[in-house]
Amino acid sequence: MAWKTLDQIDLSGKRVLTRVDINVPVADGQVTDTTRIDRIVPTVRDILAAGGKPILLAHFGRPKGERVPEMSLQQLVPALEAAFEAPVMFAADCVGPAAQAAVDALADGQVLLLENTRYHAGETKNDAELTAKMAALGDIFCNDAFSAAHRAHSSTCGLAHALPSCAGRLMQAELSALESALGEPKRPVVAVVGGAKVSTKLELLGNLVAKVDHLVIGGGMANTFLAAQGIDVGKSLAEHDMTDTAREIMTKAHTAGCNIVLPTDVVVAREFAANADNEVVAADACPADAMILDAGPDSVAKVSEVFEAAKTLIWNGPLGAFEIEPFNTATDAAALKAASLSKSGALISVAGGGDTVAALNASGAAADFTYISTAGGAFLEWMEGKELPGVAALSQ
Repeated sequence: MAWKTLDQIDLSGKRVLTRVDINVPVADGQVTDTTRIDRIVPTVRDILAAGGKPILLAHFGRPKGERVPEMSLQQLVPALEAAFEAPVMFAADCVGPAAQAAVDALADGQVLLLENTRYHAGETKNDAELTAKMAALGDIFCNDAFSAAHRAHSSTCGLAHALPSCAGRLMQAELSALESALGEPKRPVVAVVGGAKVSTKLELLGNLVAKVDHLVIGGGMANTFLAAQGIDVGKSLAEHDMTDTAREIMTKAHTAGCNIVLPTDVVVAREFAANADNEVVAADACPADAMILDAGPDSVAKVSEVFEAAKTLIWNGPLGAFEIEPFNTATDAAALKAASLSKSGALISVAGGGDTVAALNASGAAADFTYISTAGGAFLEWMEGKELPGVAALSQ
């Protein structure tokens, strides 16, 4: 662990510039999902408890260097005050006189929220001049926005080079969980990768087959792999132009000693609709006029056996069309199996990605997973083996 935590820096009396991700959904001026706000509460409270002054830096939407009123962070102040149980001041800019005046006026026990960093075009360019103006407002930089760590921006990367830096509690938890899953994991390791398209997860699959013992492939991606084996998948979602690539991945997996787990039976239907008439058939027996919408019970049993023999699980993507019943059955069953093993201490399970989190929440399995990452792109890039600029900057 090359990066410091909040515990390793004296925060007393210090202005702590804290990069957070509070890019939350808002309707009619009200926050409709406080998950991202809730996840930064431990960092803010610990800075306050240590005598520091938390000064929050964040983006909201994509204003592209313009002041877009509906993308102002000011509308989040009530939700932040409720979560922190502390007064939250607001500055109408993240640099310059308005920001400096707000920082100077900040009292002990208060939190300061600076305006949307992306109102400045230099933010997304990691502009040195903008970074210097931000750095002038603080004594210490704390990055608690793992979800933005794959971007080399002024507030995620530049500040880490400009000030003494550390990881916030959420960043610390994300990095620790991912290190345990892919860095130095307990073996055997199994990865579940699902979703619609192989083409969007090529780098991910290529990285994982060299690192995990079992790779479970589900969703529309599995159809492409079945087609690559010469199996007729009927009208199923599949990328037939990617079958050569799928075969290359299978060859690479075989060379690396990674066992690829594909569906042996599937649930098929003639229409993509909730509660559509469906049947279970062998994976190689999809009718020409039907489409594969889920993995079958034998496939789920096989996945469960793999989970039982594993020590570490990393999950990204559903096993079927989980959004509509009954094609959520395989995803729910596998997720609940992983949750049960995790709860008993037999399995370390780490999951992430938008569809994944939604599927695990819907199944009721999320609470018993070891760790659920709320970071989308950053989680994927970490799984792909890429260096994240925001993390690398903390480590220097």
